Amino acid sequence: MSAIRQTFPLSTQWPTIDPFLFVAHHLDDYPNGTADLEPDASLNSRTIGQDFDGIDGWNMYHGKNVPGFPQHPHRGFETITYVRTGFCDHSDSMGATARFGRGDTQWMTAGKGIVHCEMFPMLKRDEPNPLELFQIWLNLPAEDKMVDPYFTMLWSHDTPTVVSAGPNGELVDITVIAGTLRDGDSAVTAQSPPPNSWASQAEADLAIWHLRFDAGASWTLPAAARTDTERVLYAFGGSSLTINGERVDAGNGALLNDPTQTIELVAGDGGVEVMLLQGRPIGEPVTRYGPFVMNTEAEIRQAFQDYQQTQFGGWPWPSDDPTHGVDEGRFAHHADGKLERFDREAVTA
Repeated sequence: MSAIRQTFPLSTQWPTIDPFLFVAHHLDDYPNGTADLEPDASLNSRTIGQDFDGIDGWNMYHGKNVPGFPQHPHRGFETITYVRTGFCDHSDSMGATARFGRGDTQWMTAGKGIVHCEMFPMLKRDEPNPLELFQIWLNLPAEDKMVDPYFTMLWSHDTPTVVSAGPNGELVDITVIAGTLRDGDSAVTAQSPPPNSWASQAEADLAIWHLRFDAGASWTLPAAARTDTERVLYAFGGSSLTINGERVDAGNGALLNDPTQTIELVAGDGGVEVMLLQGRPIGEPVTRYGPFVMNTEAEIRQAFQDYQQTQFGGWPWPSDDPTHGVDEGRFAHHADGKLERFDREAVTA
């Protein structure tokens, strides 16, 4: 039997499978910044507030001055934001703030409701400010859709990476964002997800891995732990990926077959970069409308009513799109008062 059930092209938003809801790959070649952390470029040709046109290789998204996504609500699922290049400034209705990037991941359980913003500050004034991030929406089972909101920071220096070397020195680097990577008798486990995440359930068999292959490098994808696990590979950069002898060109994804099968992955002549999403389906009805993901239409209507009445706790910040200043480094100030802070050198270096 073929290792591949289906292939599909990738765009900005990638197709996915239960328990995942949505995957977006943002890749923006932002220019130099200003003293106000804005792009040092004219915005006259852009549809401000709704700019997804990719003019000059970058977007303002819903931002008016700084690119990004000003305050907006969520309920009933989780967002996993893996920032590979550049930085994201987070603020939310719990009173929490953060600046993260350079391989950091923020994992946020929206639960019964949260309002947050994600802005992309232009911190460098003398050189461009490229941004690459992946945002993954992970569903919550019905019993956890109304839990209290919560976020966890998975800092890059604590995120495990496995390096596999071939006979000629060609390397495969695997960043283990979620789940456990088993290789023979050894195992590498990612940092813990939020406590009410589907990923925190052992039976979820959930994994999120970023794989980078040198040209011609090979690696064997181990079998999943369960027979009902679903696995998807996204070849988002480089040349091509061969999956048990079947070639998938970069810019395409592949839904895999039998999860109990080990799979030989081989990069093409230009190397390849791949995201893997894996998980046991939740298997419940999904009703979604914009920022809300529930099980029934009645629950969606209730979500809108609750947001209109309570604003999910209200917005405590003076603007819809706050950033955290030019002098701040990577940090997270959690709603319970916990503060994590790192040197500014990690941002400007």
